[in-house]
Amino acid sequence: MEEKDIAVGLDIGTTKIVAMIGRQNEYGKVEILGIGKSKSLGVHRGVVNNITQTIQSIQQAVQEAEVDAGEKIEEVVVGIAGQHIRSLQHSDYITRANPDEVISERDIDILCNQVHKLVMLPGEEIIHVLPQEYKVDGQAEITEPIGMYGGRLEANFHVVVGQISSIRNIGRCVKNSGLELSGVTLEPLASANAVLSQEEKEAGVALIDIGGGTTDLAIFKDGIIRHTAVIPFGGNVITEDIKEGCSIIEKQAELLKVKFGSAWPGENKDNEIVSIPGLRGREPKEITLKNLSKIIHFRVVEIVEQVYLEIKNYGHEEQKKKLIGGIVITGGGAQLKHLKQLVEYITGMDTRIGYPNEHLAGDSDEETTSPMYATAVGLVLNSIDKRRKREEEEKEQRILEAEQPQAFVPEEGEGEMEAGDVEGNPEASPKEEERREPRGPRKNIFEKWFDNFKDFLDNAE
Repeated sequence: MEEKDIAVGLDIGTTKIVAMIGRQNEYGKVEILGIGKSKSLGVHRGVVNNITQTIQSIQQAVQEAEVDAGEKIEEVVVGIAGQHIRSLQHSDYITRANPDEVISERDIDILCNQVHKLVMLPGEEIIHVLPQEYKVDGQAEITEPIGMYGGRLEANFHVVVGQISSIRNIGRCVKNSGLELSGVTLEPLASANAVLSQEEKEAGVALIDIGGGTTDLAIFKDGIIRHTAVIPFGGNVITEDIKEGCSIIEKQAELLKVKFGSAWPGENKDNEIVSIPGLRGREPKEITLKNLSKIIHFRVVEIVEQVYLEIKNYGHEEQKKKLIGGIVITGGGAQLKHLKQLVEYITGMDTRIGYPNEHLAGDSDEETTSPMYATAVGLVLNSIDKRRKREEEEKEQRILEAEQPQAFVPEEGEGEMEAGDVEGNPEASPKEEERREPRGPRKNIFEKWFDNFKDFLDNAE
């Protein structure tokens, strides 16, 4: 298998770091070739706070994935999340110089660039600028304005903002691990790609990704991302509560949560008891499962209520913005027993657990399709998309070059001196210059941001 066939996603989480290698099969589905995971040291609530430990954890996960797949990893797509991520809605417009010309991609680029110049809080930078819908000369609800006539082009944008230092730290960790960074993606968007169907995105759906350190929310309606939020609580806070409430060590608290934990206290009888070994010859501790469920219940209710507040802020209660597809829960925290029933009880919305098997090949093993790998699968899908786009651009570039041989190859009978004169002629007309230079597909605003980000990392030695 050629190296160029594979795509790699790197999910740098608070609890674990996952490196996943995949490739697209002939049916357009994704085969997972290898997974590597390591305990995430040096990351707190999605933010790197120890560069050296994070690099070691990344290298360990990557090495494990390489052995599992029998492939060498060279470049990765990384997910970013963390409590520093926030989003906002913004409207902007441009007045076009010539309304008699059709609206082109260049006009949309100018409009997006304008949004990119918004003044943010100190240390913050715009990561994603996602157009929602456009208006042309007051005509609303246009999803694709290219090819239309009009003087005033307006758009509503969903703008995702993050602390640039946190993003740079992740980039630095990846680079120092000996890997090439081929893309950066917002983790809620990656998870959404992995677990949501197009029908759900059209109908309106809220994706809740409960990770170790944070809970990510992404809301879709009419196939467009409408709202994103990061809540700084996740599964680790529940473990912490169990540790404090039962006076046991963290390792035991995590095991208790995974094996016996339930988000619904009514499910456990009073006489159901679990015995925890004592430390160094001390007496074992006896904990009732009802008490354990109560501790978990209170914290989960707090997390779900905060998420529901964000869903209300988006405007779910308005008829036009109603989320018919309900809620999809994914991430490691989605494996908690009776969580689906609790979320339905609090929000009154239809709920399902999201497994990342929407785009995976049918023979994928059970581990891969677990909700805890939703983000990693989404990042692999993103990497495949980026690779395909890059190949299409290169193909288009080759076609453009083939169509314009006269711009690059001197005609027979022309001396070398003449050919040199033509190329270096400072008085060549702009039209000739334009003809000589092949124009590839235009990059979107996020790709330009990413290119600048990569330049920064390359130069910041």
